[in-house]
Amino acid sequence: MLKHCKPCEGGVAPMALPEIQKNLAPLKNWNLSDDQKSIWKFWVFKNHHQVMDFLNAIAFISHRENHHPDINFGYNSCRVNYTTHAINGLSENDFICASKIDALEE
Repeated sequence: MLKHCKPCEGGVAPMALPEIQKNLAPLKNWNLSDDQKSIWKFWVFKNHHQVMDFLNAIAFISHRENHHPDINFGYNSCRVNYTTHAINGLSENDFICASKIDALEE
């Protein structure tokens, strides 16, 4: 069973690199930003309809978890970037949501 996000209003430290690496390992092709404050993944689809279907699924996950990524998309591709803005770095919520997005591909 997948975990659910917990509200984060700040006041906690972002994850340190060893914890980031541990949480990143089970994810499918997610990348750590150079500043270690976010994770991201890029997808290419056959057409715009597939991109929009995927984005709608991400929107559903984001709404249910109350944790929202930054998303850039074009005709047949999108990039999803997770960070926890309240702590200016990564939290468990980022990895929970990335895991749920990975599950869409199964």
